[in-house]
Amino acid sequence: MTTVLRALLLACCLAMLTGCGSIISRTLPGQGHGNQYYPGVQWDVRDTPWRFLTIIDLPLSLVLDTLLLPVDAHHGPYE
Repeated sequence: MTTVLRALLLACCLAMLTGCGSIISRTLPGQGHGNQYYPGVQWDVRDTPWRFLTIIDLPLSLVLDTLLLPVDAHHGPYE
């Protein structure tokens, strides 16, 4: 039972990280760095001390940025 609970907790933690770079680059002023397309991916690949989280977040940001591509094309560059 404890292994199932641990797996569920791990899945919940990973779900909370889903698209983190995508959300941050679109919602916080100054974090998008003017990138119109795939701002979450470009936010993830910058050099930071939290580089190890990029391994988890980059594929998820890629999926979310792809889904939000029509919104990005209509919105314009993020400031």
